[in-house]
Amino acid sequence: MAIVAFVAGTASSSFGQIPEKKSEETGKNLSEPKKEVVVQHEPIAQKDSVSDYQKLTNESSVKFTENEKSIVDLRASIIKSNTYAKDADQKRVDVLEQKNNDLKKELTGCKIEGKTEFATFKSEFNSNMDLLTKELKDFKITI
Repeated sequence: MAIVAFVAGTASSSFGQIPEKKSEETGKNLSEPKKEVVVQHEPIAQKDSVSDYQKLTNESSVKFTENEKSIVDLRASIIKSNTYAKDADQKRVDVLEQKNNDLKKELTGCKIEGKTEFATFKSEFNSNMDLLTKELKDFKITI
């Protein structure tokens, strides 16, 4: 009886250990594809950032053109005006034109690091662009 109990105890304890080894191997196999899934999504995120950059570039191109037209119109208005502050107005327009050119350089110099960094850049860039557009619209010629 003792021998039978010993054999039964050994068989049952070794029988319970085999599934644990298999589950460890199965767990390893499950964790490896998760790493591959992350690697597969990175190029997609990069493509999204590139398409967002191209969209921002296209939208900004229209705004840059509008700003340049406003600057030309302001310069023409200053020349036609009979004010004593023509030089001061010209300098203010020069500053606005420089801001427009700086924004162009900033956009062309943008390096896409990741989706979150680009989102931050885009937010700041759009804010600066809107501010410049507002300054151009609110520009009053000194009388």
